[in-house]
Amino acid sequence: MSLMSQIRPPSRKMTLALSLTIGPVVLAAAILPRILSGPAAGLSLPAFQPHGPDLERLAATSPVILIHLAFGLLALLVGAILMAGRKGARLHRILGWGWVAAVGIVAASSLFIRTVNPGHFSFIHILSGYVIIALPLAVAAARRHDVERHRRYMSGLFYGGFAVNLIFVLLPGRFVWNLFLG
Repeated sequence: MSLMSQIRPPSRKMTLALSLTIGPVVLAAAILPRILSGPAAGLSLPAFQPHGPDLERLAATSPVILIHLAFGLLALLVGAILMAGRKGARLHRILGWGWVAAVGIVAASSLFIRTVNPGHFSFIHILSGYVIIALPLAVAAARRHDVERHRRYMSGLFYGGFAVNLIFVLLPGRFVWNLFLG
């Protein structure tokens, strides 16, 4: 059986869940700065001008941020496939190990990114600490066949982690904001 034949299209329920989880976060991150920077708000936020990626900025960034970004995008893609596909199948286990590795690299690399609070950890590193603790617990639950606990941990890491991170990543002045919107 080929790899592609094992991937099922997302169900209506999964499509709705992804839309209701990720859609509003992206929409809010795109619209909120415009609302906040209006004349009545009295705030001055960077201009909101969507564009293709700023390749000069991408080439000039540190390798740690590039690793973090690449593995974050990989984890988002693989995680979406895992959440939409059949659980417990061989493909799920294979992709799951890849997802765990990618998320582990994202969490570990984030410890070396200190642009919010130069030289020090910031509040976002709390999420990295949670991932570093929860990821092995989720794997251990799967190895014990504690499906419910495994599902709770992994769903929380995927939906919660990426929803929260999308908010922080798309804040005005942050790297991804500047790369695509600033």
